[in-house]
Amino acid sequence: MVKLGVNIDHVATLRQARGTRYPDPVAAAALAEQGGADQITVHLREDRRHIQEVDVRLLRRSVQTELNLEMALTSEMIDLARSIQPNSVTLVPEKRAELTTEGGLDLGKVKKKLGQAIPLFKQSGIRVSLFINSEEKVVRLASELAADAIELHTGSYADAKDHGEQKAELEKLRVMAKLGRSLNLSVAAGHGLHYENVSAVVEIPEIEELNIGHSIVARAVFVGMEKAVREMKVLLS
Repeated sequence: MVKLGVNIDHVATLRQARGTRYPDPVAAAALAEQGGADQITVHLREDRRHIQEVDVRLLRRSVQTELNLEMALTSEMIDLARSIQPNSVTLVPEKRAELTTEGGLDLGKVKKKLGQAIPLFKQSGIRVSLFINSEEKVVRLASELAADAIELHTGSYADAKDHGEQKAELEKLRVMAKLGRSLNLSVAAGHGLHYENVSAVVEIPEIEELNIGHSIVARAVFVGMEKAVREMKVLLS
């Protein structure tokens, strides 16, 4: 079965909208695990628009599965991650103006930084995943940089305007997932996936893990977090 990482950022978005202490992302993570989540994912952004540092530290103590920290490639975040020691980090591009992550990390631009950062994470026992677009040169560079895993950006697939475009984007994911596995990279995928479009991605045999957040949190508004996660787990099986 494909592993499910549940991103709980938008539980914190709801909390931050009113500056209250609720809803609590830590409680949401516990319910997600009860529903079958294999991993809890959070993105600690530079502008702290949802998840806060204290959330990550509390999650590190409470999460019973694995904690995956999405983060920008900055000195501040590298030091923070090594201090908190999540099970894994996923390095992502980050812009203050974006509503959500708009694409994969440009590995060519940050190759030198990655070459310095990846060994530091590994020294701390932290697994490193790179969030990338489905491009051959990028997948190969991830392998050259000795990343442990790649997470393929599924936004173009999720936002496809018609069936033909969606099919083409799905084929890119399929080919790059196969290439990643052949290069001894673990392969994950995520972004924009929901209950109606996830099944085709699950059928790609090389994809081992999906990280899904917004659609699960949105569904949880109506049925509760535990049931929302259980429903997604059924689709992943």
